[in-house]
Amino acid sequence: MKKAVIDTRGLTKEYVMGTNVVRALRGVDITIAEGEFVAIMGPSGSGKSTFMNLIGCLDRPSGGEYFLDGNEVSRMGDNDLAAVRNRFIGFVFQTFNLLPRTTALKNVELPLLYAGVKDRSERASKALERVGLGQRMDHKPNELSGGQQQRVAIARAIVTDPVLILGDEPTGNLDTRTSYEIMALFQELNAQGKTVILVTHEEDIARHCQRIIRFRDGRVVKDEVVESPTNAASVLASLPPPEVA
Repeated sequence: MKKAVIDTRGLTKEYVMGTNVVRALRGVDITIAEGEFVAIMGPSGSGKSTFMNLIGCLDRPSGGEYFLDGNEVSRMGDNDLAAVRNRFIGFVFQTFNLLPRTTALKNVELPLLYAGVKDRSERASKALERVGLGQRMDHKPNELSGGQQQRVAIARAIVTDPVLILGDEPTGNLDTRTSYEIMALFQELNAQGKTVILVTHEEDIARHCQRIIRFRDGRVVKDEVVESPTNAASVLASLPPPEVA
């Protein structure tokens, strides 16, 4: 049996807004094992973004327990949470979050810089090669397509060799073909053993994952196994070649 990378027990999160208390999470119990590929879905206000912030160590729960790779992080202070984020988690965002005046290579080096790693350039180069951008290392974000920028963001997410990759709507700003390319890359990383969790509003994107967890009103209302996940590489192979401008 594979070990749990994510283990939440009775997780709650409350926000005080004036005289009102908003209960964003109402006792969430979720276990995600090493090597799983999971989609988190739900309407606005369902609690999925709050859940992602908590498991990404960007916030602390109001109650309950959260274990990340066997370490209880639910009661850690800000400095310890920051250290855990940099060591254990790679983030991929919808808007890429790249430094605009910095090359792809330097963008990917950033987590290593924060961690005090010395061989930053070598490790960042290998990460860019891993996502197919070995020839674009010296390009700045405005010299790259949206799909290439997202690949830089994925390289930055994996450069520290994290136990967990979290994607927040990672295909939200991309066209259909590029979305399949990015999902193919996530599936490849997952096949290599990475645990990947994506938040998405798109059912067809979620169907690339092995499991879909659905939130509503701060609770998990459905946790389903995807019997035959969409193979993004196969879909790409069936599409007509892109038009050349």
